[in-house]
Amino acid sequence: MSRFLLVVPPLTGHVNPIAGIARELTARGHEVAWTGTESVLRPLLGPDAQVLGTGTRAFRAQGGQGLAALRSLWEGFIVPYARFTTKPLDAVVREYRPDALLVDQHTPAGALVAHRHGLPWASLAPGAMELGRPFRALPQVEAWMTGLLRGLWQRAGLPEHEYTDPRFSPALVLAPTGRALTGAAPLPAQVALVGPVLAERPADPAFPWERLDPGRRRVLVTMGTLAGGLGADFHARAVRALALCGDDVQPVIAAPHTLLPELPGHAVAVDRAPVLELMARGALDAVLCHGGMNTVGEALAHGLPLVTAPIRHDQPFVAAQVAAAGAGLKVPFARVTAERLAARLRTVLDSGTHREAAARVGAALLAGGGAVAAADRLETLVAGGTDRQNPLV
Repeated sequence: MSRFLLVVPPLTGHVNPIAGIARELTARGHEVAWTGTESVLRPLLGPDAQVLGTGTRAFRAQGGQGLAALRSLWEGFIVPYARFTTKPLDAVVREYRPDALLVDQHTPAGALVAHRHGLPWASLAPGAMELGRPFRALPQVEAWMTGLLRGLWQRAGLPEHEYTDPRFSPALVLAPTGRALTGAAPLPAQVALVGPVLAERPADPAFPWERLDPGRRRVLVTMGTLAGGLGADFHARAVRALALCGDDVQPVIAAPHTLLPELPGHAVAVDRAPVLELMARGALDAVLCHGGMNTVGEALAHGLPLVTAPIRHDQPFVAAQVAAAGAGLKVPFARVTAERLAARLRTVLDSGTHREAAARVGAALLAGGGAVAAADRLETLVAGGTDRQNPLV
């Protein structure tokens, strides 16, 4: 059996898909360890997970939209986190001696350390933006990105002539999505679209299941953690829109209470909802979200139609794919009125067409194989990864 080291950023949406893959690898008898910010990983993974911490520190909050948001993400979080974790991650690899690494693309330090030690590694693409080279048509942006990544490479003391883009393993890039959400553009040969990774997550005993009203249609509202200061304004419009949908609609809102207006008595609001469990129990009829790849893939896998209000990064692209597939509708996050949002929500709730399309697209996504297919690919990676340039000593 093999040892796998999983390298992830301290972000829930990035940990959840890899957790499902980790569970499948463990079930096959492999040893799995995680590395990253233990204070974030431990609550998500439970007490039994092997977590080899790399420390923690504060980073700038993300902001902006479009290219400004991309710059904020990379310069304010990804690059500083990589600089902070490269040295402790190197120590983790020397101690744990993995056979292969699975590295989230937003933790490029994992790729740098894997290259240094001649270890096979796979990338995990957390969003549609990271599946190819989306900025080739924007040479200035591509040059800026390349400069950041080469800077990390040099800082790690790696030979310049061996430079490899740490976002893209030359052997394997796992993507928890499918063609319905990536579009028809060609992808590199090493990209494996395995579809949503649906795996049991730690139970949330605090969720008020008893408050879900079987006599009402239930809409989950989850906008992730990227809404920032605009979150309160959007949630106020969303709550008003759901009220306009009628008394037969019950909002289930996952958001900090500080972002929410006064809610009707039948609304359920929690800081964090057990999204997959809600979907698996058939407790939802539709989802209002930001268009993040995880939430969209999970909703479609359960046949749930969506209304998306994309904020930044790859969310506008994913939202457009959902609309093009007929599995939901798209609204502008910053500008949609409560009345317009209510009309969109009523449409997906009342229209069997959107629900049928969601089920059809979801079935196509699930055909990718999820955690089973990802584990198959990782086992193949290890089996072919014995020719190492710089084995651990």
